[in-house]
Amino acid sequence: VSSKGTCLEMVRSAVFLAGLGAASAFVAPGVLPAGGARAPTLRATRMSAIPTVPFDSVTPTGASGPTLPGDGDLDFLEATPYWDQSGVTVNIAKQKDPLIGKIVSVQRMVGPNAPGETCNIVIDQDGKLPYWEGQSYGVLPPGIDPKKNKPYGVRLYSIASTRYGDDKKGKTTTLCVRRATYWDPETGKDDPAKKGVCSNYLCDAKPGDEVKLTGPSGKVMLMPEDDPNMTYIMVATGTGIAPFRTFLRRLFGEATPAGKNFKGLAWLFLGVANKDALLYDEEFQVYLRTNPDKMRLDYALSREGPLNKAGGKMYIQDKVEEYSDEVFDALDKGAHMYFCGLKGMMPGIQDMLEGVCKAKGLDFKEYLEKLKKNGQWHVEVY
Repeated sequence: VSSKGTCLEMVRSAVFLAGLGAASAFVAPGVLPAGGARAPTLRATRMSAIPTVPFDSVTPTGASGPTLPGDGDLDFLEATPYWDQSGVTVNIAKQKDPLIGKIVSVQRMVGPNAPGETCNIVIDQDGKLPYWEGQSYGVLPPGIDPKKNKPYGVRLYSIASTRYGDDKKGKTTTLCVRRATYWDPETGKDDPAKKGVCSNYLCDAKPGDEVKLTGPSGKVMLMPEDDPNMTYIMVATGTGIAPFRTFLRRLFGEATPAGKNFKGLAWLFLGVANKDALLYDEEFQVYLRTNPDKMRLDYALSREGPLNKAGGKMYIQDKVEEYSDEVFDALDKGAHMYFCGLKGMMPGIQDMLEGVCKAKGLDFKEYLEKLKKNGQWHVEVY
């Protein structure tokens, strides 16, 4: 789940770029190079020594882990046909009349060497705030904003669970939240006066606590499912992984019609600082092992390497550039490309893509405009 505040920049496109940072390609042990319809030459190389980072007291098959097909179909929240998005709703609950949900669990899900703290937060909304994969919730933190002398406004978070929730009953919603803090270089300590109000409220919440919710919001990041041979390219940094966790879970972690019919490729790029900062890695490794021909996973670990081709830290744009020929080939064949994370990721990505276009003799502005016009370009940054 990604905190977006009140400013949410969105640009339409469909490719799951889940985290162009500093890391190398990875394939789970025993998995053959992945490929798929629409991008027949795609392949992944293995990244060695990438440990899983378990959730606190939760195993990969626990409440916050993957639920694999085999224990019954999930179809009670599907449209007819399942890919029909005409009934997607927004703004069921609004700021003046929010839905009151209850915290089910708050779990730290990064290792001790990760910069900062990121939590997996499950909220019971009793099925009264239905949503689709790629949408967001708003959270109203308690208290008065001292700058405005009025209640705090809505903070938006990308949803990290499918429409069925991690409980598979359609009653809960999961958020992925990084605690926002400010380090004062003069005192050498965190300044509590400048900490993120909503992120700290959520990360400090206890089971049973009430939380005011709005939404769902947004249609930019929805996953087109009418073509089972689609290639999705997902690029994320940090908590921008949230919508892509829902995509992968829907395709590979639940017995949904979309997952059963999927014959394409889901390619995720995730950029984080180091191995301890990887998010939902346990789940992704399960999906990768069980779907080697339908999934690719590339990590960019900026503080651990390997280095990019210029000898510097590898950020998300550097990792995507390594596979630029395959990415462009997939886009030319109709792939959808998605971006989610801090807005600072986009200038580097666009500069990289512009350089690749120039090398290929393409006009970047025209190329990007064509992708947007075709609905292949999806951006949600904050």
